[in-house]
Amino acid sequence: MMARIMLDRRRFMASASAAGAVGMIGGPGFADEGPPETMTIRLAYYSNICLAPTLIAGELLRAEGFKDIQYVRVPESFTVPELVARGEVHFASTFAGTLAHHLDNGLPITALAGIHAGCYELFAHEPIRTISDLRGRSVAIQELNSDGHFYLAIMAAHVGLDPQRDFTWVTGPDLNPLKLFADRKVDAFLAFPPEPQELRALKVGRVIISTVQDKPWSQYLCCALYGGRDFVQNHPIATKRYLRALLKAADYCAAEPRLVAQQLADKGMSRLDYALQTLIDIQYRSWREYDPEDTMRFYALRLHEAGMIKSKPEWIIAEGTDWRFLEEIKRELKA
Repeated sequence: MMARIMLDRRRFMASASAAGAVGMIGGPGFADEGPPETMTIRLAYYSNICLAPTLIAGELLRAEGFKDIQYVRVPESFTVPELVARGEVHFASTFAGTLAHHLDNGLPITALAGIHAGCYELFAHEPIRTISDLRGRSVAIQELNSDGHFYLAIMAAHVGLDPQRDFTWVTGPDLNPLKLFADRKVDAFLAFPPEPQELRALKVGRVIISTVQDKPWSQYLCCALYGGRDFVQNHPIATKRYLRALLKAADYCAAEPRLVAQQLADKGMSRLDYALQTLIDIQYRSWREYDPEDTMRFYALRLHEAGMIKSKPEWIIAEGTDWRFLEEIKRELKA
């Protein structure tokens, strides 16, 4: 299903001006690149606060020369990178560790940049205080080989646990992991916005790891922007223009969280208070400061140590990343 989801033009232009967002629309020298090789761009979309930069980037993408911006409604699942690899969707965003897994399996995709740092929070019931206390316990996730599965597996491997043996993974397409945790039918749950806000409102469980605040997780990017390898290679100008629009949109989320939260709430994607808290907490400017290659190396190494991927981080980075567009954009925007 196609949906057009974008920030109202008048509100965007007015608020961008109010925020002092000089150069947010257009910029010197951008025309020198030439127009994008295609005027049509297809972006993976599902209702998720974390994807706010993608969901509000419409006017920025238009300013970059795209005339036909298609938001493709996709399931929030492990299949999205496969859609990107097949060209059904041009670009998407997912956890960097998930990209490492897909690259290890030979999927022809290319990581382009990180978009923000942590957003997940690991909740547990008493008496569990640390992730090491989860040995022999049950953990709820939506599905195996999902972002949450890989992130929690990496957390486990980081403290010496075997994520394939030391947890009981409770999963299934018809299960509601949050409800299972709230009903105390499982011991832990890795929550993704707005789930942390919902659990706090219910006063259920306690946070034992916040990737927003706790090291080392807060020191690395979480979600990464990526495209199909063939599309990136054959459409370098379009790729750079897409990436520039998304990174500017991330800056806008950091500068105007209330306006963005209101837009997401108006679209029915979240309660206003949940959206606002998420946008305030997530470090949307971290793409300027954090090194995406360090991020890929860290997550790929943890997955390799846990036996969940066969490839070494050096191969993942060499075969599945291209930071040239990001570095050019950083220089242009004087990051």
